[in-house]
Amino acid sequence: MLSPRLHALGTFHRQAGAVTVWSGKLHPDQWIIAAQIIQDQGGRLLALWGEDQLDETTEYRVYAAFLSESGIVLTYLSIEPHLLEFPTLTDIFPAAQRMERALYDLLGLRAIGNNDQRAWLRHGSWAEHQFPLRKDFCTNDLSEDEESHYPFHTQKSPEGHEIPVGPVHAGIIEPGHFLFQVLGEEILRMEERFGYAHKGIERLFQGQEVVAGGRLAGRVSGDNTVAYAWAFAQAVEQIAQVVVPERAQWLRALCLERERIANHLGDLGAIGNDAGLAFALTQFQSLKEDWLRDHLRYFGHRYLMDRVRPGGVAFDLEPEAVTTLRQSGQLLQEHVDRLQVILSEHGGLRDRVVNTGIISAERAAHQGLMGVVGRASNQPWDLRVQFPSCPYDQLNVRLAQSTDGDVAARMSIRFMEIAESLRLQKEILDHLPEGHIEIGLDIESVSGTGIGWVEGWRGEVVMWLRLNHGHISRCHPHDPSWTLWPALEEAVLQDIVADFPLINKSFNLSYSGHDL
Repeated sequence: MLSPRLHALGTFHRQAGAVTVWSGKLHPDQWIIAAQIIQDQGGRLLALWGEDQLDETTEYRVYAAFLSESGIVLTYLSIEPHLLEFPTLTDIFPAAQRMERALYDLLGLRAIGNNDQRAWLRHGSWAEHQFPLRKDFCTNDLSEDEESHYPFHTQKSPEGHEIPVGPVHAGIIEPGHFLFQVLGEEILRMEERFGYAHKGIERLFQGQEVVAGGRLAGRVSGDNTVAYAWAFAQAVEQIAQVVVPERAQWLRALCLERERIANHLGDLGAIGNDAGLAFALTQFQSLKEDWLRDHLRYFGHRYLMDRVRPGGVAFDLEPEAVTTLRQSGQLLQEHVDRLQVILSEHGGLRDRVVNTGIISAERAAHQGLMGVVGRASNQPWDLRVQFPSCPYDQLNVRLAQSTDGDVAARMSIRFMEIAESLRLQKEILDHLPEGHIEIGLDIESVSGTGIGWVEGWRGEVVMWLRLNHGHISRCHPHDPSWTLWPALEEAVLQDIVADFPLINKSFNLSYSGHDL
């Protein structure tokens, strides 16, 4: 049940569906009180976004989704058109800072009390007085400003110097700008600037039919396509009030665990490579390639795009495929076990990863970290464990956790999660229910809001959706990278510049999912 202290603030309703959600409207003073209650009880901020409701309720809205002991607490504020401001949450949840800056860039709602009011996403791509998520925004009259100099926070010192990195990089990666302030080789400060991969995804969702919206959701962050597609499907199914066939639920979980394994394999190889151990890259990339080829062969897509869709899944497994996947999973575990021993005994690698890029448990809790990064710093959050939906409520997921908070710990979490996901794959394949793989959805006349919440390989993916007669009125996809990127700025402090690629890869955060 919802905390009595939160219930006392207003009327909260529990929304039906696979995700436990308590939703309610708050006044500005209650907004801060609710956030403090949740923080006091060990909860954290999941996502923050806004909506233009002028044509329906003559107001703007600011939403915040919090994690509480009872599930998601979804709150919103009504903002009068002449006011266009709301109280900041940054004093309680530091992760709110960039979310609030992005909210102003996109919707023109200012967070009062946020001490950083620099533009985050705009980059001069539209005029300062234009706000792309307002319904009166006209793309035919899109005017661009010449981008002004971004005022990085610098600390001038005659002994130190600055090293700018990016936004264009030497490797085939997405763009991000990192400014290092160093004393010799030691990093004293590192500040990030993103938004270069902003594609206007939230605007692209508007007016789309559900099928097209599902395809777009799966492309918010291409390495996390299953998690986003499943979260979007959950939101649609919540609004439509339908129950997906059990076989489809189990097949979705199979895809999610295979996506987790593929990314962890790639990351372990890349971390080893950034530490000077090319052997790790070649070995893990070979294993990942075999894994992806099985995706194409048995699921229809190397990266599992469009395999999960509202109402079910777009594929099924024949008995011989089940047998082959079971065998390949066992073989992969044997290979990974051998590689884990080799890496753990490699002195050169251990010198680079142990006590490097540390985030303490206390700092991780303060910043609200989740996923691999959070669990490596003793934050025991995993939706598959605390809030299991079908089929995880029948699989007894084992939580991977470490207390060290360094690169080595984040590697260890990945090894543990590969082993657990392979165990889960075996359980799913051994007990895969019979039946249909999808249910027909008649949503042409359906209106309402829903929310999806899935434990992706990087952390929790949140998808909030409003449908108006079967078409998308508003959709906000939220990547865990919004919370995890600021933590990277802290993780590199007192380490050397040469260790930044290694620490960065141990996080492996999304630019695309963050910039939208």
